[in-house]
Amino acid sequence: MAALILPSDWIKNWDKSGKNEFFQFFQDLAGKPSSDEFKDLQTALYELCWHVIQGSLKVEVAASLLTDVMELRDDMPSVLADVFCILDIETGCLEEKHKRDHFTQLVGACLICVPDGMLKERLDPETLESLGLIKQAQQFNQKIVKIKTKLFYKQQKFNLLREENEGYAKLITELGQDLSGNLTSHLVLENIKSLIGCFNLDPNRVLDIILEVYECRWEQDEFFIPLIKSYMCEHQTLCHMLGFKFKFHQEPNGETPSSLYHIAAALLQHNLIALEDLYVHLLPLDSSIVEEHKREILEAKQIARKLTMVVVPSEKTEDKEKEKEKEEEKNEKPPDNQKLGLLEALLRIGDWQHAQSIMDQMPAFYATSHKAIAVALCQLLHLIVEPLYRRAAVPKGAKGSLMTPLRSKQAPRPAERFDDLSRDVFTMLCYLGPHLSHDPILFAKIVRLGKSFMKEYQSESRQDTKDKMDSLLSCFLSIADQVLLPSLSLMECNACMSEEIWGFFKLFPYQHRYRLYGQWKNETYGHHPLLVKIKAQTVDRAKYIMKRLTKENVKPSGRQIGKLSHSNPTILFDYILSQIQWYDNLITPVVDSLKYLTSLNYDVLAYCIIEALANPEKEKMKHDDTTISSWLQSLASLCGAVFRKYPIELAGLLQYVTNQLKAGKSFDLLILKEVVQKMAGIEITDEMTVEQLEAMTGGEQLKAEGGYFGQIRNTKKSSQRLKDALLDHELALPLCLLMAQQRNGVVFSEGGEKHLKLVGKLYDQCHDTLVQFGGFLASNLSTEDYIKRVPSVDVLCNQFHTPHDAAFFLSRPMYAHQILSKYDELKKAEKGNRQQQKVHKYIAACEQIMAPVHESVVSLHLPKVWDDLRPQFYATFWSLTMYDLAVPHNAYDREVNKLKMQIKAIDENTEMPLNKKKKEKERCTALQDKLQEEEKKQLEHVQRVLHRLKLEKDNWLLAKSTKNETITKFLQLCIFPRCVFSAIDAVYCARFVELVHQQKTPNFCTLLCYDRVFSDIIYTVASCTENESRRYGRFLCCMLETVTRWHSDRAVYEKECGNYPGFLTIFRASGFDGGNKADQLDYENFRHVVHKWHYKLTKASVHCLETGEYTHIRNILIVLTKILPWYPKVLNLGQALECRVHKICQEEKEKRPDLYALAMGYSGQLKGRKVHMVPENEFHLKEQPVRSATSGTLQNGPGNTGKPAVAANTSAGKAEEGTAEDSDKSKDKSQAAQKAASKNSTAANKVNSSNGSSTPNSTKGSKEKEDKEKTTKEKKEKKDKNPASTPEAKAGGKDKQKEEKPTDSKEKTPKADKDKRKDDKKEEKSKIDGKSAEKEWSKERDVSNDSKTKEGSKVEKSAGTGSMKSLVPRSEGVESEREQKRRKLDAHSSPSHSSAVKDNLNDFKDSASKHHPNHSTVLPKSKEKDEEKKESDKSRDRSNEREKKEERKDRKRDYSNSDREMSQEAKRRKDENGMSSSKHSKSASPSESPHSNDKDSSKRSKSTSKDKSELAKPEKTSGGKKESRHDKEKSEKKRDSTGAKEEKKHHKSSEKHR
Repeated sequence: MAALILPSDWIKNWDKSGKNEFFQFFQDLAGKPSSDEFKDLQTALYELCWHVIQGSLKVEVAASLLTDVMELRDDMPSVLADVFCILDIETGCLEEKHKRDHFTQLVGACLICVPDGMLKERLDPETLESLGLIKQAQQFNQKIVKIKTKLFYKQQKFNLLREENEGYAKLITELGQDLSGNLTSHLVLENIKSLIGCFNLDPNRVLDIILEVYECRWEQDEFFIPLIKSYMCEHQTLCHMLGFKFKFHQEPNGETPSSLYHIAAALLQHNLIALEDLYVHLLPLDSSIVEEHKREILEAKQIARKLTMVVVPSEKTEDKEKEKEKEEEKNEKPPDNQKLGLLEALLRIGDWQHAQSIMDQMPAFYATSHKAIAVALCQLLHLIVEPLYRRAAVPKGAKGSLMTPLRSKQAPRPAERFDDLSRDVFTMLCYLGPHLSHDPILFAKIVRLGKSFMKEYQSESRQDTKDKMDSLLSCFLSIADQVLLPSLSLMECNACMSEEIWGFFKLFPYQHRYRLYGQWKNETYGHHPLLVKIKAQTVDRAKYIMKRLTKENVKPSGRQIGKLSHSNPTILFDYILSQIQWYDNLITPVVDSLKYLTSLNYDVLAYCIIEALANPEKEKMKHDDTTISSWLQSLASLCGAVFRKYPIELAGLLQYVTNQLKAGKSFDLLILKEVVQKMAGIEITDEMTVEQLEAMTGGEQLKAEGGYFGQIRNTKKSSQRLKDALLDHELALPLCLLMAQQRNGVVFSEGGEKHLKLVGKLYDQCHDTLVQFGGFLASNLSTEDYIKRVPSVDVLCNQFHTPHDAAFFLSRPMYAHQILSKYDELKKAEKGNRQQQKVHKYIAACEQIMAPVHESVVSLHLPKVWDDLRPQFYATFWSLTMYDLAVPHNAYDREVNKLKMQIKAIDENTEMPLNKKKKEKERCTALQDKLQEEEKKQLEHVQRVLHRLKLEKDNWLLAKSTKNETITKFLQLCIFPRCVFSAIDAVYCARFVELVHQQKTPNFCTLLCYDRVFSDIIYTVASCTENESRRYGRFLCCMLETVTRWHSDRAVYEKECGNYPGFLTIFRASGFDGGNKADQLDYENFRHVVHKWHYKLTKASVHCLETGEYTHIRNILIVLTKILPWYPKVLNLGQALECRVHKICQEEKEKRPDLYALAMGYSGQLKGRKVHMVPENEFHLKEQPVRSATSGTLQNGPGNTGKPAVAANTSAGKAEEGTAEDSDKSKDKSQAAQKAASKNSTAANKVNSSNGSSTPNSTKGSKEKEDKEKTTKEKKEKKDKNPASTPEAKAGGKDKQKEEKPTDSKEKTPKADKDKRKDDKKEEKSKIDGKSAEKEWSKERDVSNDSKTKEGSKVEKSAGTGSMKSLVPRSEGVESEREQKRRKLDAHSSPSHSSAVKDNLNDFKDSASKHHPNHSTVLPKSKEKDEEKKESDKSRDRSNEREKKEERKDRKRDYSNSDREMSQEAKRRKDENGMSSSKHSKSASPSESPHSNDKDSSKRSKSTSKDKSELAKPEKTSGGKKESRHDKEKSEKKRDSTGAKEEKKHHKSSEKHR
């Protein structure tokens, strides 16, 4: 700065120009009065003097310049003295002595212009001594001390009390006089001044006395405050005096009087003293307050830890002693806290600002944790909210005590509107925190204010106003969180407060409430020492109660739980729920004991349950990963029971389940299932009894009375609550859709990582809950509500991707509602009571409602589907229920009788009071009337529906392709998806099939439908879940029931099936009217077909049991248990099953206990059913009298097709089938072709079958070798002559492998087969199953070509079905190639899909050809020609028969490599089974010869009758070769020779047995 202000050039050129420059510069600075210029002046003087000290300027020169400068300003000497003072300090610190000397010389030279006194003030005593201004520095210092003491510390001797007290006595009298008159503080002050002057009183002492008197008369604020204000000299003096008074009371046992706090508060309020000045005089220190607060928290936590710890009894006594000591210490008088005392006084006079400042110095809630402070703050709040409370929140009828407002103008202003609350009230409440519990009345007022605000907020329509009110809403929520709920925890079981809070909280949406409960439960209890203790005590008390809770003491325990829950519901319920998760037997007593809870507590319980369910630390699966955890099951049961019994809001729980489903988690559906079951009384179980199932097909009343295991009564209110919750929160449809989607999602999204058993359970749970929930919606929602919420089927399927079965399940009630409402509308429009008119109106209503549905379902499937099924049929099937098809009269009668019995029991009960008797009887009678009315209503409805179906049926099935294709689509799109949907649907599907049959629906082949259902159930069973297999079993049971009814009685069969199109054996759909009796399946052949179905079921069951797969075994056991009433009926099939189930029991006992239990259960029941089983020959006609081939031919001539003989033959074939299968299953089902023959012959001996399998096997090894070689040669020759027969021969052989039926008659037929097939091609229309079935299957699978060749072979084997339409002739090379493929497929021991499908198909053809013989109408023209040919054919037969017989024997040996074993076994068995074998062999032989004779007669009649006309007809399926007469004759010859050889062979076998 020196360079800037005084340039060094001036010093250098001092004499020339420097001096003048300096002076001019100083003049300029002195003339400017600003502060910056003044600083520059000081700096310039400092620099000039510094040049002198450094020696660059002479002292004399500088002194003369300074003398001149002094005259420029008046204060210049003082400025220079300041500069000297600074330089004195600086030079005193320097080591260079010459600089100090220069400074001293300069000051000495300037003594002229700077006064001595100024220098004495500012320079150091040593410097003054060196200048000669003082004599000695030490003496000077002493003198300064004395002067300061005299000035500041020496007291003037005023009049003190002890010297002369009259003045003070008068002063006290003046202040203590009555102030009620016109006396004012101004008058008193004048008198005081006079007294001070008169008696020479000390003014400070006077002020002290004024304060003392004010302390004694503290209520006289209006007088003393103005007096002190007028008297006051300084604020500090007053503050010191008050501080001295507080200090006086800080003795160890001192207690500060409240009056002192009051005057300090009053002086603070009127700003006569400052809080900062007074605060330092108060004890305890802030640091000790913080330590005390920390210590309290620590103690609270220790107490909590002790309460939760398990303590040994010896330790308990020690702890108790320590606690007593601590309590005694605490009970000693706590030290006086002057800060809290002052705070209380401030609050009482309404000085909120100063009070807030003090509380801010302390830890949170420390001040209000002292009751006096809390009560004072509550009192202040009362006064502030009073006007608003009176205006807006006082309940009707309540008066309340009026409160006098504070007189002080400095007190907070009272609140007039809700906006005013945010000024002070909310802040005060936040400081108060949980300690609002000290004032329940204020608590209630705040809650009521909140309630009235919420009502105002909800009713406000203007958005801008609502936006402003949002901030107040958030404030109220904060108050609820930080103040109301914590305060409730500290109140002792105040149920009224709990109800008050609920009145406020229920106006919030459940999301806000649950957020508050979550904060309360998980955070609030950790913030306050008191709450930490309360939490521990609540848990301790809850443990005490729960240990003693039983069914017997529900009432007293419930009261204790109620008391505990009023204050701390979250803690209590958390503990109770944890116990329930461990011990599910607590559920019932806990639910019963919750009846003393308040509404708030119920809501908190709902939150606690959801929180427990959503606990991320809990695994929802057991450790084995195959079952749902028991804790989840327990909570679900509790949910159902609690929500049903008590009025708890359901929205939160339902939303939780919905959110879980959205997230792809289906475990929690268990909760929804329980809630719906308990609240609506809709039970979902697949273990229904037949009676329950029957009741479920009736109306709602019958369902409620007889359809469920538990009679859940009084569900009206609870189901209404559930419905309201679903509708209010728009959750009904989302839940349905999510469940429907999640059902398949379980398999795909959860299936990969989870155990198959668990996936099945989750799938079932999802499905069952959907069915149950859908049932609830259907029965509880009004028509309008339902229609408004459920979209149409095509929208459900295409937009929401709902599976079709679920979509129709949801839409079905809607259609029913709409049809009924439309029907009622039409009835009202035209009043006509005639039944006929009503029916027509009903049909019109159906058409109007269902027409859009028919259109919408078209989009659900490919156009190809609608070639066979009409959309109308599809929609009708899916839209009807069992309620529409039949009236369960038995169920209605049963329930009515039960009610009559109840009435009788009530009458006989003498103990029941009369009024109760009357009520019960009225209830029973009303129920009885309702049931009877419901039955009548259903009967009318069913009649209308059946009439409608009768009119519709002709348009149901188009069958543009084949009946087989139609049945396939019907099963695939209708029956199979629905029969596993629910138990009722399973029954419905079976009954619907029966109904379609009874209605004589065109193009519907009942026989084919049943056959497809029973033929191969392996894949269907394997793909089911556990519950689905129960339903599937129920479906099969109902189907079997119908079949068994027809099977058991010829009259029933003739009546219900005899002349029905469903039992036509023509499978073409080409406009046949079904009027020809010969095309119907007769009773005896139907019995064969039923036997075949039973055999098929056995085969499938044994296969499933042998797979070792958990799902296969479990499901087939479930299915078998379900169909036990109707299957097995045949003894040998039953034995085969029993044997395999017994093996399962042994294998699974240790490995899989659940399978073992199932198998044992079934095994026991199966043994019980054994008495109802019959031998095979009783089940279907198996044995025939022995007759020769000739007599058979004579009896069954061309005009009379011999059905009994055919039946016998077929029966024999079936016997082989069953017995062979039985044997094979017991030998682990080896399917190799070589073993088949040996097994069959063994089985034949074992079960005494009569199918020619027990051919003599005693031939020597060399003989066998020769025979084999001979057979090979013959085969080659035959192949050369007639290649077309080779594939058929293969088919015959394959049949033996596949079906395991090595019948000799079948094996010898190939050539005849081929010729006959060509012959048949010329016949009239297709008349029996084999070929048309072939054709239909050919459209679906490329397997069909192989099937056709096999089928043709089978037809010839079993019976002379002359009318059967032949298969298409095709090139032999192709046929043999395909046959080889099939042989390869069949060689596998476990069937692949394709082989099983073929098996199924071939079995059906086999049975159809066997069991539908001789149904052609034999034309009269052909009879004469047949008679003429008959004789010549007979002779040809005999000549060829020997040849054929030998050939067949050889071929059989060729197929089997175990003939040696067979011969040995035959010898061994000869002795054991001598007579019985002989007897059966005899009975078997005639079944072969009539067979072949029948073939001849019927064949001849066919070939001659319409030879020419049929030759011209092209076949739809044929590639189109025509046959010559020569071929026909050849086939006839072959057939005749076959018959003869068969007969011969049977005679030989019987001779051997003899």
